[in-house]
Amino acid sequence: MIRLIASDIDGTLLPYGAKEIPQEIFSHIRRLKGAGILFCPASGRQYTSLRRLFAPVADEVPFLCENGAVVFGPGSPGPVLSKTAMDRPLAEALCRDILALPEAEVLISGANTSYLCPKVPGVEEKIRRSLGNHTLAVPSPAEVPEDIIKVSVFCPGTLEPAKAALFPRWETIFHAAVAGIAWLDFTLADKGSGLTALCQALEISLEDVMAFGDNYNDLPMLKLAGHPYLMESAAPALQAQVPHLCRNVADILATLPSQ
Repeated sequence: MIRLIASDIDGTLLPYGAKEIPQEIFSHIRRLKGAGILFCPASGRQYTSLRRLFAPVADEVPFLCENGAVVFGPGSPGPVLSKTAMDRPLAEALCRDILALPEAEVLISGANTSYLCPKVPGVEEKIRRSLGNHTLAVPSPAEVPEDIIKVSVFCPGTLEPAKAALFPRWETIFHAAVAGIAWLDFTLADKGSGLTALCQALEISLEDVMAFGDNYNDLPMLKLAGHPYLMESAAPALQAQVPHLCRNVADILATLPSQ
C-alpha cells in the first residue's frame, strides 16, 4: 500500500533547465491526497524555492528540503519536523576550502535562507534567479547568523576539479554528493535521513513509500523506500542499484488509485 510519494525535482519532475512543474502533477497530487496518499517534494532546494515551485498545493504537502537537512510539514508555513545542523567550525572550514577554489562559489544554507560570499559580480542574482531562493550576501561564512545545515559548491563550468579537491577530505566528515549539473552538496543529513524523519512524524512505514530520483543524492532515499524509481536518464552506476526505471513520473502517478 502506498501512503507517501517522495520525489526529487531537478532531473526527475523537471528536466534540467525547466522552470515550472507540469500542471498534471498538481492534478495528481490533489487526486492522490483524496485517496489518502501524500506527496512530498524531496530536493536540495530551499523551502521558499519549493513553496514557490509548488504554489498551487504548497499548503497541502510536506517538504523535504536541503537534501533532507530540514523537513517541513504541511501548512503556511508548515512546522519544522526535523533539522540537522552541521558542526559549525567544520562547516566554516569547508566553506573556506570552497572559496579558495578559483571557479567555485559557496552557498551556505540555513533553514530558509541561503547565504553567499560572492567572489564575482552578479553571482547572487544568478543563483537567486536560477533557484528561486531567499538569499543574503555575507562577508564571510563566520557571519552566517544561524545554524548551517548544508554547504554547496556552485561551479558553472565543470564540477570535476572541485570534486577532486574537496571530496578526499570532506566526504569522510559529511555526506558529499553530486546534486546537479553545476552543484556539489555537503550535509550531515541526506534524503534518506530526511525521509526517515518525515515518516516517523507522519507514522508512515518506509515500506509504504514510493520515491523518485535521478542522481547520487537521491540514492539514500531510494534505498529506503519500499517502491523506488530511478529516471532512465540516470548514470548506469545508479541504475545498477535501483530495481525500477521511470521515463516520466506523471505516468507512474497516473497508475495509482484515486480511492
